[in-house]
Amino acid sequence: MYHDSGLSSNNTVLIMTAPKITFYFDVGSPFACIAFHVLRTSPVFAKCDIDYVPVSLRDMFQLCKNTPPLAVKNKALWINKERIYWSRRFQVPMSEALPEVFPASTSEVQFALCLLATLSPDKLVPIVGKIYRAFWEDGDSNILTQPGFSSVFESELGAETARRILDESKGTEVKTILSGNTQNAIDSGAFGLPWFDCIDPHGAKESFWGIDHLGRLVDFLQLDATLDKSFRVLL
Repeated sequence: MYHDSGLSSNNTVLIMTAPKITFYFDVGSPFACIAFHVLRTSPVFAKCDIDYVPVSLRDMFQLCKNTPPLAVKNKALWINKERIYWSRRFQVPMSEALPEVFPASTSEVQFALCLLATLSPDKLVPIVGKIYRAFWEDGDSNILTQPGFSSVFESELGAETARRILDESKGTEVKTILSGNTQNAIDSGAFGLPWFDCIDPHGAKESFWGIDHLGRLVDFLQLDATLDKSFRVLL
């Protein structure tokens, strides 16, 4: 985090901090996958403090009474074209074909990621990255279940720590964590993913939804969009 002191017109010292993003995601959402990749790899976000928070997209839809996109006539075709367009625009490794099982339940993996974020937060991003690639690039739906993602956890955490997290992810406490994360997103205005809660360098707060609003997010956080030519279409 960086701090930049300056003087306002009335000689009051202003403290500027690093832009902060709280990013809510579910590995079953292709657009959250794209956003995850952009936040991690684009130089535009290099100086941001980013918090990655697992939520349940299914529960979010139900609690908001939001009809899933695939259930809306013509929307499924549009959504898939958008998925392919934005993944190519931001150079996200993603198959043009949907995973064989889609939409698929993500409860098991989201529970495990919630506990991971609590016990080994430094390993959350690399593990999520591998799971996203397996599901959205390779089309491996098994990665969403414990027999599929256990090897990813073990490779990053070691067998003992991975086993502890995977065993505890079956308990009731982690369900409370996932529900709480989901409700926090909803309370901030979320109705779908990706959802971003942002704090600019001056402490102002704003939230944004969707890949096609990343340009507004970048503008609000006073980031330099010219660092990444992929952002030109959003400006």
